[in-house]
Amino acid sequence: MKTNEHFPRLFSPKNLRGKTLRNRIVFGAHTANMSVLGLPGEQHIAYYRERAIGGAAMLVVEPMPVHPAAVLTRGNFRNSTDGVIPHFRKITDAVHEEGALILQQLYHVGQHGDADNSYHANWSPSGLPSYHDSDGSHSMSETEIEETIDGFAQAARRCRESGFDGVEVWAAYHGMVDQFWTPWSNRREDRWGGSLENRTRISREIITRIRKLCGEDFIIGIAVNDEPDFEVSLQRESIAEIIAYHDKDQLIDYVTCGTGSYFDFYKLMPTFIYPERLGTDLSEVIKANVSHALVTAESHIRTPENAEAVLSAEQADLVSIVRGQIADPHLANKAREGRADDIRPCLSCNQMCWGRRSRDYWISCLVNPSAGRESEWNGDRFTKTVTPKNVLVVGGGPAGLEAARVSAERGHYVTLAEAADRLGGQFRLAGMQPRRGQIIELLDWYARQLTQLQVDVRLNTILEADEIKTMAADVTVLATGSCPPDTGFQKAIPHMEKLPGIELGRVYSAEDVMSRRARLGNRVLLLDEGGNWKGCGTAWKLAEDGHEVTLITPDPLVGKELQRTAADYPLRQRLAKLGVDFILESAITSWNSEGAEVFNFLDGKTQFIPADSLVFATPNIAEDSLSNELLGSGLNVINIGDSAGPRQAPFVIYEGRKTGISI
Repeated sequence: MKTNEHFPRLFSPKNLRGKTLRNRIVFGAHTANMSVLGLPGEQHIAYYRERAIGGAAMLVVEPMPVHPAAVLTRGNFRNSTDGVIPHFRKITDAVHEEGALILQQLYHVGQHGDADNSYHANWSPSGLPSYHDSDGSHSMSETEIEETIDGFAQAARRCRESGFDGVEVWAAYHGMVDQFWTPWSNRREDRWGGSLENRTRISREIITRIRKLCGEDFIIGIAVNDEPDFEVSLQRESIAEIIAYHDKDQLIDYVTCGTGSYFDFYKLMPTFIYPERLGTDLSEVIKANVSHALVTAESHIRTPENAEAVLSAEQADLVSIVRGQIADPHLANKAREGRADDIRPCLSCNQMCWGRRSRDYWISCLVNPSAGRESEWNGDRFTKTVTPKNVLVVGGGPAGLEAARVSAERGHYVTLAEAADRLGGQFRLAGMQPRRGQIIELLDWYARQLTQLQVDVRLNTILEADEIKTMAADVTVLATGSCPPDTGFQKAIPHMEKLPGIELGRVYSAEDVMSRRARLGNRVLLLDEGGNWKGCGTAWKLAEDGHEVTLITPDPLVGKELQRTAADYPLRQRLAKLGVDFILESAITSWNSEGAEVFNFLDGKTQFIPADSLVFATPNIAEDSLSNELLGSGLNVINIGDSAGPRQAPFVIYEGRKTGISI
């Protein structure tokens, strides 16, 4: 086994309240949203076990609401009942068997509730409105404060009885505890407001009661956040003062430092738009102000290299890698074994983790469709076949790459034929958009994996149906992708099959732009029908390259589909700063040598927009001609990916994984 000389700090053990962490890697709290009727089941057990198998030292299970007013998601666990204990015991036993510690986060969102899920009035220190939805809140009475404190303590007791090693008290993101700490949201004039001692009374009382109920060997952590962009939020020095106030009496054993808040939700799970290692600005300040508690840096620390850098700079004692271990649950072991290049990279896209959670589904991962399906698919590991087959994969886009990789992992003999001179298909074009280079990293990872697995990769190879028949593979997987339409059809005006004037030329697809086939003038109109990165990222690239860009969409805002990933607002900021103009709730009704007519759906008026070039970002058409030619051939043919129906990357990678498992 190779040594871990490249990550000496990351793989040094650490003591945490008498327990030994085998390394410094934490799988931090996040809402997996997998419960069924409020109880964790096999899906939850397998999800957390896989990260323990993968080598994480400590796992923090997603938040447990401590009171009916705190329920925030469909998948929240049942609060205030001992009925959860035997179900959680199965998770803690599974994780302990794999050598990791396991804690649970306890939370209350205070004024930022969600009546759709809680059916409870929002409680808060001073009755301010929710930043989660459009509701207000109720200023808590002494009795309600006591009820809430007891809710935290009893939830911790259940954790102890469930086998958890400790709890993490959620004081981050302007949740209830943070609302009491923050003068803007705590305007009370009683013993719960005003001075630092009064504002921190609730957290100190919560922690003191937890310690009394759960014992001296029970780990108690606290989670805080960095929000420098809103002056009403606690700033770093104020947070450090509060943590030091808890630390001097050794109330807490560790503190986790994240980013963002309900004031700026976009930095909670920062996408690739943001710099990496965001949480270290706060963790470094807090580390300088504590003498007992360990400090965990969280937020956009997705790789072992990032983690080692944080520890080397003494910005933290531990690092929380969440999305990185969703993408590759075996990240820790691979890094420890000197196989960091084998770690499947997170794209910081939020598409299937926060993107699914934001719609109240259970989470998954774009690059790792096993996430959330560990109980179905034996984790993120593959069972070798006893009957190896010859597998031909036609097409080296994401669906074909995953099908080839998984088939080879299972022991099949795989040939991958790709018509282009590089792997990746149109996904590679996405990786050429601004700040999306992590996609290229993923494609490079695939290339390395296929080489290691001895897949016969044939580039610049176009296979016709007759050639495929001659090759007579045991299984032929067609992943031939899709192509953009050339008609200018827009879903918003379905009666118009073809855009008038498109035959005049200077009309391109987003794929033409990103592959540099387009010969663009200075003034570019971009019709974005998807509200996702295909159109928005192309507009960003065009603007960066100096074009005058007008983005036209039938939607009421630019980046509609990116709302679910918490990327839409920072994206619009970037586009606006680059001078991109937005025309909303509109369609293009004709094109000529001078520009385009644009129809507004709201007022029914038409305006003429001068332009040199027109770019369409609309749904593609399946390239399924090869599949159709092979129908009735007698071959075992499986058609997957865009050639089975154009979709976004997570769904075709899922199909590739499922196909590889099934062969």
